[in-house]
Amino acid sequence: MKEFLFDFISHYGYVALYLLLSAGMVGAPIPDETLMVFIGSLTARGGLFDYGPTLAVIYAGTMTGMTVSYLIGHRVGKPFLTRYGKWVKLTPARIETAEGWFKKYGLWTVFFGYFIPGVRHFTCYLSGVSGVKFYKYILYAGTGALLWCTTFLTLGRFIGNNFESFLHLMHTYMGITFGILAILVAAGLLIYFKFRKHHIVILKRKPKKRP
Repeated sequence: MKEFLFDFISHYGYVALYLLLSAGMVGAPIPDETLMVFIGSLTARGGLFDYGPTLAVIYAGTMTGMTVSYLIGHRVGKPFLTRYGKWVKLTPARIETAEGWFKKYGLWTVFFGYFIPGVRHFTCYLSGVSGVKFYKYILYAGTGALLWCTTFLTLGRFIGNNFESFLHLMHTYMGITFGILAILVAAGLLIYFKFRKHHIVILKRKPKKRP
């Protein structure tokens, strides 16, 4: 599968990158992070891809996929996704998990969801289902997508010619790495919401000034 993707990219360049990232965000089985790291390593070697245009293309592809997913969720609703979502990896169990995150953390789930396997493909659908305003969705989705794309593309650029060695390490320690990342993200969200809740309580207790 990966050999086919890399051959596809070598033949069609930026167009292939755009299509693959778009399809991956809708739910197609595309190894998004591995792909971006690989392309980032190619930008360090020179030739087919340059860093700036590549970042713009993968960001555009990611946002296209996120927008399509949002519109699908908005148009068809949760019952349709529950019934037919399995064709794009939207199983009922995964929908329920992502929905729990979404209800608890709102649009921050969209922002951080890019970095959490099994979540990012569903938060966009659920944003559409829940009726979140499109401009708010784009704000969180767009900011998170830019951070996500920049992180993995830049990582690949620094790796450069050592991509094959890195890929081996990534496969070996992927579970541990993503587990640690998920814990850090969850801890960050917990701290943020506790601080926010504490701040709101203080504001409510603060006496109003008399005119």
